[in-house]
Amino acid sequence: MRQAETPNRARPRLLIHPGRFNPVRINSLGAPTARHVRLSLAPGCTLYEAIVKPLAGIGIRNASLTILGGAFDVLSYCVAPPDPSGQAVIAYTAPIDAGMAYMVFGNATLGRSLKGEPLVHCHATLRTAAGELRGGHILTEDCVIGPQPISALVTSLEGFNLQQAYDPETNIPLLQPRKDQADD
Repeated sequence: MRQAETPNRARPRLLIHPGRFNPVRINSLGAPTARHVRLSLAPGCTLYEAIVKPLAGIGIRNASLTILGGAFDVLSYCVAPPDPSGQAVIAYTAPIDAGMAYMVFGNATLGRSLKGEPLVHCHATLRTAAGELRGGHILTEDCVIGPQPISALVTSLEGFNLQQAYDPETNIPLLQPRKDQADD
């Protein structure tokens, strides 16, 4: 092919980790037991409240969730392009207000923040009221579920904690599995 005939191919973005290389690419622990729960996310609650409160009520502190989709009265998200300063691997954008929107599909992880509080990390695809498809990191404490319950499939992760901790390779806090399960 001549140069003019070469198809325009998008290249994947390259993320350069600013910290020291860690040869262990994936930290994982197996859950010796797990529960599978179908959760109905309550209308009028924030996504955070609708996940954390009912799961805490049945003793689930760490979990993986699949959100099957539904309407939100308020949906806010951000995206994470590479950090222009190079100090961290990414830098979240300012919140993007999608207003009333429909979450097409989402995945969330329930763990603990740096302060030991419940943390819900969620990524999703959404459709705005104008019909545009968007996606990114969902701001769960700002998103309000619409008038109908939303179904979520939950798999508890038992026998370890998912704890947010500073990662020296990326220079951002990440959820990491920890063997020392605390019952505080």
